[in-house]
Amino acid sequence: MANYLISGCTGYVPDDGITAQQMLNCGDGLTYNPTPKNYQHILSLVFAVKEINENPKILPNVSLGFHIYDSYLNARMTHQNTMKLISTDKRIAPNFKCEKEKHLIAVIGGFDSEISLHMATQLGIYKIPQIAPVMNTNMKFPSFYRMVPNEGHQYRGIVRLLQHFQWTWVGIIASDDGDGERFVQTMMKMLSKHGICTAFSKKIVMYISTAITISSQIGKVKEGEGLLMNEIISLINSEVRVYVLHAEVKTTTCLKWMIFLHMVLEGNTETSAGKVWIMTVQWDFSTMAIQRALDIGFFHGALSFAIHSKEVMGFPEFLQFLHPDSQKGDDFIRIFWEQSFGCLFSDSDEDKENGNTCTGQEKLKDLPGTVFEMSMTGQSYSIYNAIHAVAHALQKMCPFRPSHGTIENKCRLFPPNLQSSQLHPFLKSISFNNSAGDLVSFDKEGQLAGGFDLINWVTFPNQSFIREKVGMMDPLAFPGKEFTINEEAITWHSMFNQVVPLAVCNDHCHPGHRRKKKEGKPFCCYDCHPCPEGKVSYQKDMDDCLKCPNGQFPNKNKNHCFPKNLHFLSFEEPLGIILTILALCFSLITVLVLRMFIKNKDTPIVKANNRDLTYSLLVSLLLCFLCSLLFIGQPQIVSCYLRQTSFGLVFSVAVSCVLAKTITVVLAFMATKPGSRMRKWVGKRLANTIVLGCSLIQASICAVWLSTAPPFPHLDMDSLAEEIVVECNEGSITMFCCVLGYLGFLATVSFLVAFQARKLPDIFNEAKFITFSMLVFCSVWLSFVPPYLSTKGKYMVAVEIFSILVSSSGLLGCIFFPKCYIILLRPELNNKDQLRRRN
Repeated sequence: MANYLISGCTGYVPDDGITAQQMLNCGDGLTYNPTPKNYQHILSLVFAVKEINENPKILPNVSLGFHIYDSYLNARMTHQNTMKLISTDKRIAPNFKCEKEKHLIAVIGGFDSEISLHMATQLGIYKIPQIAPVMNTNMKFPSFYRMVPNEGHQYRGIVRLLQHFQWTWVGIIASDDGDGERFVQTMMKMLSKHGICTAFSKKIVMYISTAITISSQIGKVKEGEGLLMNEIISLINSEVRVYVLHAEVKTTTCLKWMIFLHMVLEGNTETSAGKVWIMTVQWDFSTMAIQRALDIGFFHGALSFAIHSKEVMGFPEFLQFLHPDSQKGDDFIRIFWEQSFGCLFSDSDEDKENGNTCTGQEKLKDLPGTVFEMSMTGQSYSIYNAIHAVAHALQKMCPFRPSHGTIENKCRLFPPNLQSSQLHPFLKSISFNNSAGDLVSFDKEGQLAGGFDLINWVTFPNQSFIREKVGMMDPLAFPGKEFTINEEAITWHSMFNQVVPLAVCNDHCHPGHRRKKKEGKPFCCYDCHPCPEGKVSYQKDMDDCLKCPNGQFPNKNKNHCFPKNLHFLSFEEPLGIILTILALCFSLITVLVLRMFIKNKDTPIVKANNRDLTYSLLVSLLLCFLCSLLFIGQPQIVSCYLRQTSFGLVFSVAVSCVLAKTITVVLAFMATKPGSRMRKWVGKRLANTIVLGCSLIQASICAVWLSTAPPFPHLDMDSLAEEIVVECNEGSITMFCCVLGYLGFLATVSFLVAFQARKLPDIFNEAKFITFSMLVFCSVWLSFVPPYLSTKGKYMVAVEIFSILVSSSGLLGCIFFPKCYIILLRPELNNKDQLRRRN
């Protein structure tokens, strides 16, 4: 039977008579770490070796043994004990193997990365496989294997956790060493990349001399002279609610003492009220002997990442039968027993006056979880898997072969001079399912292939706690599903009332506002400013406001866009109804006047100044009133073609008729002078020529306009905030101005001619009325320009309709009202003799 040796380096260190006055020294030098809970790591190693040796299917005829050395978390002790591993039991003599029956096949390293580095430096020379549950990825040794997943997955898990709860203002706490510096630099870079700010990064350095008692230290702190005052104030009293803790043993131990000192100083048992702790893989509720009385409530609701683990069958039963006298060769168990149960054995050399006597019948299950747990912790699970990894690698070196047709498997391939370096090819390619059903294998970098569990820690006043698995970071999952979390299963600190805590530099900017960076502050600190007009923000903390899509407008709170309504002058709205009624009324009046004039066509007052021109003027005024209806309703292609062109054309006819009537009056009086040659110009031919000629010029302008750049329907999205203006785009502004300009030119000429003829004698002279009517006409269209240019949408159209109606009614009233008065109310004046007599 071959014997192979697996050596381990445990983090458990016995309490070597330390007293309350010999406090933890977190600086360099010999470090006492009396943590009974770490004894489970030794027991998991013992249990794994025992399980393998008792299993006939694994390494038959081969026995695994082990030696356990304590590093004391000290470089000198680590170096010395590592030299013992590669030497004989009697003395340190490297490169000499005097005990041929024992073969060192692998080394299980401790949890401290610095200690593992010291060991790997020496063991790497001999290519001895070293398997350690450490996260330090900077160690690049071919013979070094990590029984933990890639540390990068943990970093990404922390970032995803912070992103899930939208925590953007966090503090980082790490140890003041190389690992802590690397953790801080890596985390700050990743957090900044994902929009998360670091409020502070604190490296814990707590030097408390072993010669200073707790009371003297507290006294100095109260006086403001203690070395921890700044750390306590910045960490405990900080407004930061979320802390990311690099949870190595030294860091967590020092942090506990800092919180304890703060509790003593402030008399506040709710030290961590309003704090959320996010711990790395190294975290566990492990309490030193002198820390047992410390309250663990400040870590209630904490979240930590842990190596994925399952319950190992048989391990709780193994612990139940553990007895101080049952483990032969175990120098740690009696010390562990005394520390855990606070008693002394009868044969102990310690002073028993104030201590209880250990009976050996105490039950481990009665210990609080901070001292010892009956279920295997994640760190112990890593050691358990490490032992099985070595055993399965040895099994791959020695395949099972049936012997003489029997079912007995024998290993016949082990050479007598087997070297530990021969294990590497098999260890690198190892892949098996452990007794808990988990797959154990290494990736190409020598790290455990797998992910991390997310644990929620629920504490109780009796120092007990519960680990609640609430999520997982699984890099092997489908893309987008690597990080999962059950938010409903999380128990938060009682101060949060089961409401997800907020961790932001300042309050969120609500929708309708945008963030503006504060000068001199990290990018997570900002002021909130309302969105400018026409812009919205749909979500919290938007860096800039956005314009609504075309056809939509922002609401009053500027946090949502609504579809815009179509904006045009409708026949159904009050303004459109009023203008329509006015247009129809004036049209009806014009028709009645025309009917009256036709009925009295043979009377002197109708026959005066060219009866046909009067009819033409009334018809054109009727068309002017009716063309205003083209401006009401939703613009269409046909209505846009006809609006301005029909308006310009019919008004040109009307003004041409007025001009012709005025010129006829002037020529008629000039023709009465003796010897005047103007008689040949007096008559219908000249009047018709003026009307047709002036109208044809306007018609030509409109024809060119329609053939080159005609008006067309257009949707104006920007003029009005909440509506889409449906309008007729004029196509060519130049042609539109030509139409209006020519109309203005005719009106000006008509006014000037009528003004010159206003004092000509004769009752039939219409020059006075034409002068006044053209004055009204020109005044209306001159006052039309400013409001037309200053209004938008349907109101601009309403201004033009109003100008059409007023100017047309001005012509109708000023020219025809006096004649209608005589025809209807003073018919006795409507005869030639009476008119001459009055004249």
